[in-house]
Amino acid sequence: MTARTTRSSTAVKTRTSRLAAVAAIAVAGSMLLTACGDQTESGSTKDGGSSSAPASGKAPLFSKLPADIQKAGVIKVGTDATYAPMEFKKGEQIVGVDPDIAAALGKQLGVTFQFESGTFDTLLTALPTGRTDIVMSSMTDTKARQEGLDDKGKKTGTGVDFVDYFTASTGILVKKGNPANIKSLDDLCGKKLAVQRGTTYEQAAKDQAAKCVKDGKPALTFESFPTDAEAQTRVKAGGAVADLNDSPVAAYIAKTAGGGNDFEAVANKSDAGFFGIAVDKKNTQLRDALAAALDAAIKDGSYKAALDNWNAADGAIPAAKINGGS
Repeated sequence: MTARTTRSSTAVKTRTSRLAAVAAIAVAGSMLLTACGDQTESGSTKDGGSSSAPASGKAPLFSKLPADIQKAGVIKVGTDATYAPMEFKKGEQIVGVDPDIAAALGKQLGVTFQFESGTFDTLLTALPTGRTDIVMSSMTDTKARQEGLDDKGKKTGTGVDFVDYFTASTGILVKKGNPANIKSLDDLCGKKLAVQRGTTYEQAAKDQAAKCVKDGKPALTFESFPTDAEAQTRVKAGGAVADLNDSPVAAYIAKTAGGGNDFEAVANKSDAGFFGIAVDKKNTQLRDALAAALDAAIKDGSYKAALDNWNAADGAIPAAKINGGS
């Protein structure tokens, strides 16, 4: 789940951060949406088999892929499919902005992107094990993630490289009517937040809490939940005034949850940052192949079509970047 971008002085980069869990589904029952083994609509069955064409050496960028992926014909993708419209489940398939972009990349590379859903805060740990080849889950490209650092600056892994493909800013999801009159992060002082665990928004909540104290304002408190859907439920029930999310996710939830009657979204467009596809640092060949495929998809219009399909064109970038986050 989640995420997500460069924040104001108190917030860090988003998650996953994405367009949060399918609001209508997310709030109601997205605890059912995280079972591993689910695959994309564009090629794979839920049991891991492939229903798409086999790997094609005729694809323009096939030769750029590592030999093992050429042989397998599949790029295994770790995601947290509870973050509509970026990635979420529709029936037994994982759909959304990220799977559609991946399908466009797959046409350039001649392989299938096989999505498997798991918990967001465990996705990066799967890369070194080979369980997945990449993570594509609305994950904000940050220096800390690049260097394998936790929120305290402690080294916890070798880090990853990012191929940046989208931008998003912070969105504040509040109850319909905005009863607490939240217009910015500073308005959250003295109130309670709900956030998804393991996202940059959890750190943003900590940073904002510290800023409230420094500014002599009432303390901010927050709860962290395994999924963003649970955070949304807390806000809907009145147990928290807001949920921090990526701007497109918050907007999508506000538009769809309860027929548009449950939430409102407040966007902070000044802090936009990159979402990146995470790749193990040792796998530079795959990283560079993905960047080349993204540039080709941008050039031929299939990248734009994927975004337009989900009304996410505001997040488009003009060219692939590697480790463009800060």
